[in-house]
Amino acid sequence: MGNDPKSEPPVFFTKPADAVVESGSAIPYATQTSNLHHEVELLFAIGKDGAEIAEATARDHVWGYAVGVDLTRRDLQAAAKQAGGPWDASKGFDNSAPIGPLTPASAIGHLSAGTIQLSVNGAIRQNANLSEMIWTVPEIVAALSRTWALKAGDLVFTGTPSGVGPLHRGDAVAAEIAGLSPLRFTIK
Repeated sequence: MGNDPKSEPPVFFTKPADAVVESGSAIPYATQTSNLHHEVELLFAIGKDGAEIAEATARDHVWGYAVGVDLTRRDLQAAAKQAGGPWDASKGFDNSAPIGPLTPASAIGHLSAGTIQLSVNGAIRQNANLSEMIWTVPEIVAALSRTWALKAGDLVFTGTPSGVGPLHRGDAVAAEIAGLSPLRFTIK
């Protein structure tokens, strides 16, 4: 709408540990939805505990990176937004966070640019560059750590480029970020 996207703080939500699914998996179509959507995202893993982390030292807390896909029950999210309720049921459910292999930052550096892309059945749906992210990884770490103490092993998804869309049973998803191992999964 022409407003500064940073005029409002970032929005955070959580996913349960059983949301994580490894690359190569066949993921069941989510229950309680008829509108399951994909959202490719850069994911980072926390390697060092911290709270109230300064943006200048935030990268010291990032162990590594991976490709992630935030699966969203879009119909439940729309209903929650309309009612002014939380998004928990739309975002945090079993098998809703497929992730690729984690790559240590010590091996690749800290990512802030590079292609991020998702295709479904070979057709590209999302294609952007990490440099277009509204919030940088250090900004996300600093903002999160003001609300929650971050612990080694926490996984943080960073947001998605345009092109999110529906998935159907039988779809094959491929997600890639330059410099990282790809993520692949199917919806069964």
